[in-house]
Amino acid sequence: MKLRLRRPRDLAVALRDLARRRPTEAADYLDAHEAEWTELAGSDPQHAADILEAIDEESAAELMSDLEPGDAADVLEEMHEQVAAEVLEGLSTFDAAAAVTELPPEEAADIVEHLDAGARKAIFGAMEDDRVDDILDILRFAADSAGGLMMPEPATLLVGMSASEAIEALRRLHEGLDHMNYVYVVEHDGRLAGVVSFRELVFALPATPLDDVMVKNPVTVPPDADREYVAELIQRYGLLALPVVDDHGVLLGIVAIDDVIEAVQREASEDIAAMVGAGIEETIYTSSGRSIRHRLPWLILNLGTALLVTFTISRFEPVIDRMTILAAYMPVVASMGGNAGAQSLAVLIRSMALESLPYGQVRRVVIRQLLTGAFNGLAIGVISGSIAAMFTGDPKIGLVVGLAALANLLAANLAGAGIPIVLERLGKDPALGANILMTTVTDLVGFGGFLAIATLLL
Repeated sequence: MKLRLRRPRDLAVALRDLARRRPTEAADYLDAHEAEWTELAGSDPQHAADILEAIDEESAAELMSDLEPGDAADVLEEMHEQVAAEVLEGLSTFDAAAAVTELPPEEAADIVEHLDAGARKAIFGAMEDDRVDDILDILRFAADSAGGLMMPEPATLLVGMSASEAIEALRRLHEGLDHMNYVYVVEHDGRLAGVVSFRELVFALPATPLDDVMVKNPVTVPPDADREYVAELIQRYGLLALPVVDDHGVLLGIVAIDDVIEAVQREASEDIAAMVGAGIEETIYTSSGRSIRHRLPWLILNLGTALLVTFTISRFEPVIDRMTILAAYMPVVASMGGNAGAQSLAVLIRSMALESLPYGQVRRVVIRQLLTGAFNGLAIGVISGSIAAMFTGDPKIGLVVGLAALANLLAANLAGAGIPIVLERLGKDPALGANILMTTVTDLVGFGGFLAIATLLL
């Protein structure tokens, strides 16, 4: 097979699509056309990464071994960390170490933390000590902290320079630096003194001292700051990067806005997974064993809550036996409560992910959700109750359905708002299993409340 396409980008897209549909065929083609593969990886590492993620690990490692270390690093940087680690494990120690050496330290840290201990030790043993130390410095911090996200070598200048001296120094530095939107001014002991934008530096008169153009006491974060806090500061102050300093004010690195965007996206996906009881770090590339360990405890909890609902329903067996038509309307009430609770839960989780919920706002938030639940519950209760009364010919059944719907939507909105708040106050992730807990409440009120009202009125 020969793919005849004029533009390199068209070839990359065609091979990516082929790899997703017929991975073995794509791997065989690239193996037989090494020149095309090396050209593609060098010019379009994003699509090259997509191709390697689609084919099997052994073929991916063989193709990666054909690349120069710099090109291999560019492709690894675009891959999902877990898959990149698996590909590295399939390479020779020399090739893997050469590729990791070419990676920025923060990107290398994200990948090597997924390696098993033996592979990591072997790769580090084949690398220069200073590169290993850069990676280990980042691995000291949690992946979702400022230290775990930072680039450890920002553009820095010493205090006392003039604008012309600073620009000359940056000319010598620029090849080894990716982010130069801001230039950080440090004391001789490394303490952060200020920050100056590259634009201000260029337009300053040559003899102007850095002290006159830099912003003193810039916004900073400690290395253990959570990524949500970092994202909040960058958004609030409209920054392109945020300096990370230690307890003594020494500049350790910077967190760039693109890394923050990626971290926020990851936070959102983790919240979605946590809401339904999946592992917050689980992806489509996670092993089955690890997925089972993440999911099974929550499924067992869900089974327990379902049995609790079943037990509650069984307590009302006499009224169900007397009026079997009630069984047809119970799922309607429970389903509406589940949907309403999910709406409230989504609003709270999203808000808490973007910014923390001040303690003084908790009461207002809960009241708003209750008012929403009351209005929607009244509307749904009137509609569902009227339909039930019309179909059964019994206004009392309509009244039961309407009151049960109102009660369940009230409970659903309260649970949807209250569960994340309670979890946060307990120091837990607000999304952790929130959907399972909320569903338990709406099922108990939906079924149990429905039958309790029916027992009283029928």
